Amino acid sequence: MIARIEGRLAQTLPDGAVIDVAGIGYRIFMPAPAVASLPATGDTVRVHTHLYVREDAMVLYGFESTDQRDLFELVLGVSGIGPKGALAMLSVYPPDAFRKVVAAEDLDALTLIPGVGKKTAARMILELREKLAIPGADGIPGADPGRRAALREVKAALLNLGYSPPEARRALEGLVDVTSDAPEALLKEALKELAAP
Repeated sequence: MIARIEGRLAQTLPDGAVIDVAGIGYRIFMPAPAVASLPATGDTVRVHTHLYVREDAMVLYGFESTDQRDLFELVLGVSGIGPKGALAMLSVYPPDAFRKVVAAEDLDALTLIPGVGKKTAARMILELREKLAIPGADGIPGADPGRRAALREVKAALLNLGYSPPEARRALEGLVDVTSDAPEALLKEALKELAAP
């Protein structure tokens, strides 16, 4: 895999750049902020890259930092999101802002990304929340590992029952005073919390 390219910036394009390395021009697609930060044509540039391989093409995607590249690769793992969608996400949100949006389970903010509707936004939250490893991103209160595991089960059950992520989070926040760590007892209390006006 090609992890980084350093060479002379031969051309800046609306969606990326051409970087000349030892006489070979590499066409690299980049998010808008990375394109905006490119130096003047002819200057030396270093780009962190991801080589995306399909049956009919090998495409290079470039990033300002390894954090951007790692997040791009993580978003590629979401079903229904391809490289264009992952690149669009990085054009709208820097990595830290995207993590905060996912942690807050903000569907409306995610739908600002071109090509992302409510269903895709919900899938992104569901699939990325734990992978991004943001403290408190899973909406599980408390630090005890046993309790957190039980609350994760309850949250999954609530989501399977059709409750939205914010509703599930609200129900979990209402379980702070419940002493039992049994998932069944916690689920019963969570459902009571959701039924309350």
